Amino acid sequence: RKGKNENSKHKDSPQENGVQTNQYSAISPPSSPVAQDEPFSTYFEDKVSIPDNVSQVFSFRKLWAFTGPGFLMSIAYLDPGNIESDLQSGAKAGFKLLWILLGATIIGLLLQRLAARLGVVTGMHLAEVCNRQYPTVPRVILWLMVELAIIGSDMQEVIGCAIALNLLSMGSIPLWGGVLITITDTFVFLFLDKYGLRKLEAFFGFLITVMALSFGYEYVLVKPNQGELLKGMFVPYCADCGPVQLEQAVGIVGAVIMPHNIYLHSALVKSRDIDRKNKNEVKEANKYYFIESTVALFISFLINVFVVAVFAQAFFNRTNIEMNSQCNATGSPHTSLFPLNNNTLEVDIYKGGVVLGCFFGPAALYIWAIGILAAGQSSTMTGTYSGQFVMEGFLNLRWSRFARVLLTRSIAITPTLLVAIFQDVEHLTGMNDFLNVLQSMQLPFALIPILTFTSLTSIMNDFANGMVWKISGGIVILVVCAINMYFVVVYVTALNSVLFYVFAALLSVAYLCFVGYLVWHCLVALGVSCLDFGSRMQLSRHTDIYLLTDMDSDTLVES
Repeated sequence: RKGKNENSKHKDSPQENGVQTNQYSAISPPSSPVAQDEPFSTYFEDKVSIPDNVSQVFSFRKLWAFTGPGFLMSIAYLDPGNIESDLQSGAKAGFKLLWILLGATIIGLLLQRLAARLGVVTGMHLAEVCNRQYPTVPRVILWLMVELAIIGSDMQEVIGCAIALNLLSMGSIPLWGGVLITITDTFVFLFLDKYGLRKLEAFFGFLITVMALSFGYEYVLVKPNQGELLKGMFVPYCADCGPVQLEQAVGIVGAVIMPHNIYLHSALVKSRDIDRKNKNEVKEANKYYFIESTVALFISFLINVFVVAVFAQAFFNRTNIEMNSQCNATGSPHTSLFPLNNNTLEVDIYKGGVVLGCFFGPAALYIWAIGILAAGQSSTMTGTYSGQFVMEGFLNLRWSRFARVLLTRSIAITPTLLVAIFQDVEHLTGMNDFLNVLQSMQLPFALIPILTFTSLTSIMNDFANGMVWKISGGIVILVVCAINMYFVVVYVTALNSVLFYVFAALLSVAYLCFVGYLVWHCLVALGVSCLDFGSRMQLSRHTDIYLLTDMDSDTLVES
């Protein structure tokens, strides 16, 4: 079919079942004949079907069909980095920062909504859209930045698993041994989807249940003050808080909102069989995905609250000498972790398990380690999925599944294994701080593109962000990025090295220039037409060239 005839057909296409057939379409790159002969799929060869003939406004059958992607997404809110942030928040500020955790989770939900809508409406995930909309150099830089975020997150997750195995084995399994075990079982679990996508989602649901039971057990054991908990959750105030609590509050936001999770969620929603030419089906999918994401993040929030409350009740304002005395009295082999001084207790996920064991018995330590193992294992698997979606989308890779898994795991695991070999399990806090800073710096490279593309009518049609969402989304992203940049500045200034200052200054110039470039595109997408000067932006052109009636079609429409 000729391109012009096809384009004319789209413009004058009749309505089918009351729906304009050229609506709710997606952008697509030109496909080679080879690619057309061998359709490329990621993980969703068999899409989950949605029940028909359900006329109710709300249907639990349909909600069940859409349930899955939101829970996989919510695992990033429960990774070892988040658990460590939770326990440090409780130990340093008590219940006073729970409202920050609640606010960060709500902001995360709103951002995940944008990611899900992009995937549902266009049939493409964020990395694929970036690949088609940004020029080559910015696209490659963007890919590298997102890969850095995934590597940083993956290091925390794998080392979290290794720490859990070390605790469960009473130190018999060294850190590097735990990393190797985690690598092996991740490869095994990642191929569970060969037995059906729903079975894979059920396995992730099982891991979330293990976390809920493990940390819920600790919560019941410690018996936190419910009045203080509710006050800390709903009263946005932090009495007698200083720089330590402020840094911890910033760290909570940075730990909860993770850049690679935006890319992941926009891809996972493609696993449902939705007719994107049908406005009602697209609208319905957006509704159910939002409900599912809300439920999933509510459960993840409760699990995070369990951890904060345990450490707020039992270890807030405790000193090292108190910990040393208690661990010595119970015959713990980890007494040396706590020096004989009156400094405030500082904990991480390793020390967290130790102090629980000293105060509440060995069972508390082992159950804590099981929860950390479930958190690390599940987030490592979803992190690997994120890496593959990002690499496939940005680089348009057409490799076998095993080759893609091997490459993405190797990129993330190599630095992790080096850290595990040369670092002691008892001294990983400094590395975690660095990884949190690394991920904080990458946030704009997910948040700005998702707001940009969901605001473009040429991509989202009737589902593009309205003025309220454009303004509120812009403000939220500005606040989140500003908070995380503050966290980066605090970390760099604490290094007390002129060489680091000079290096950070040079890096900041390049970093801000690229962020400025993305912001420029975003502002044009938001309607600030005065900034659309010079040559027309590529993101304005591509959507006209590659507008298709169905993402699954390989037909190229020429303008």
